[in-house]
Amino acid sequence: MGRWTSGVTRRRQDRGAQRRPGKAGPFTVRLKFPTGFKVPPHTHPTAEHVTMISGTLALGSGPKFDEAAAHENDGGRLRGDAAGMEHFAWCKSGA
Repeated sequence: MGRWTSGVTRRRQDRGAQRRPGKAGPFTVRLKFPTGFKVPPHTHPTAEHVTMISGTLALGSGPKFDEAAAHENDGGRLRGDAAGMEHFAWCKSGA
């Protein structure tokens, strides 16, 4: 894994991947989010597996950003979404 670089937005950071998203096959990307960072509803063309290393990330499913419908995930937790599943997130504490 390489050094941390700015991601799609200036507040998200990512770190080198085994293979870049958007190409066929599984991939790994490490992300860091500051407290309060929000990820709007979106989908992925492939299944997504999230492992929380540290911090608290609230994850929800559906086409609307709805904090009440999300579940908090702390360090050490796993979550998976099927390909095409609409989901969103926000960082409750640095993750």
